[in-house]
Amino acid sequence: MHTERIIENMSFISQFPHTIGVVGPTAVGKTAVAIELVDLLDGQAEIVSVDSMQVYRHMDIGTAKPSDFERKAVKFWMIDIVDPDEEHTLADFQHRAAEAIEQIHSSGKIAILAGGTGLYFKSITSTLTIPHTPPDPEFREYWKQKAETSGLDAVRDRLIEVDPESSEKIHSGDLRRMIRAIEVFEKTGKPLSEWHRLDREMEKTVNPNLAFFCIDRNRSSLYRVIEHRVDQMMDQGFLQEVEKLRDLGYSADLRPMQALGYRQLNQYVDNLLSLNMAIESIKTETRQFARRQLIWYRADKRLTWLDAEDRSARDIAISIVASLKK
Repeated sequence: MHTERIIENMSFISQFPHTIGVVGPTAVGKTAVAIELVDLLDGQAEIVSVDSMQVYRHMDIGTAKPSDFERKAVKFWMIDIVDPDEEHTLADFQHRAAEAIEQIHSSGKIAILAGGTGLYFKSITSTLTIPHTPPDPEFREYWKQKAETSGLDAVRDRLIEVDPESSEKIHSGDLRRMIRAIEVFEKTGKPLSEWHRLDREMEKTVNPNLAFFCIDRNRSSLYRVIEHRVDQMMDQGFLQEVEKLRDLGYSADLRPMQALGYRQLNQYVDNLLSLNMAIESIKTETRQFARRQLIWYRADKRLTWLDAEDRSARDIAISIVASLKK
């Protein structure tokens, strides 16, 4: 890691917010910026991964986890905490991440939240009330079977009926989230969108102990970076990672194995797609995912936006520290 410091006297750190957020679309460089921040803060910070996929063991390349070298240099939390076949909900993440942040603060350090899962980020930085409806396997299986026999439109029609607002926000191919939204309504009598609306009304917009930044860049440039990263992942052994997961007994039907990238490569392994088609599908869906992430973050008025175009992770981290010293 770099050894230079912005200023020699680091006493200003004690006046920093207790928690700094670094979010943004996939492939924009959030982890790199967070690592540089830890260095600039003289190691007086630790990173909490705010990523719905990095919690799973054995899923490293496709989730873009920090390297072994980076994880030895900087303390990361919320990485490799469950196996791919273990149930891990948003409520689980909220509880565990809150404990991690409390431990970081109790050690006198700053917590840096870095990741791209907007709902996970919101769950630990606002008054997000998660409807605690335990998963109902029979209910979910019914709707999975419904999707297989009658098509995804049958599930979407039910979602439109009980929660039209959520139906507009959930991707038409995201069966899991559609079923979950229906389940929340059936179990609580209140649409998921209503739960989210209540949270927005209660959300604190000003908190001196929190400072959040969103990294963005020119759209065409971001898309080029995304495509390059997918190619890098393939070169690093993404396909072999998926094959190893299958050899370990993790079914392609598991929720993590249906995540972006893993789903397409599982389809290749099952001879449902050619490798070229799988890779192109990963690139296309990742670009679409990045657009949805940006839509989510634009709704969060707490974020300070930073342009990453033609700037290194170090430069961006310096900008963040400089803004917090004002």
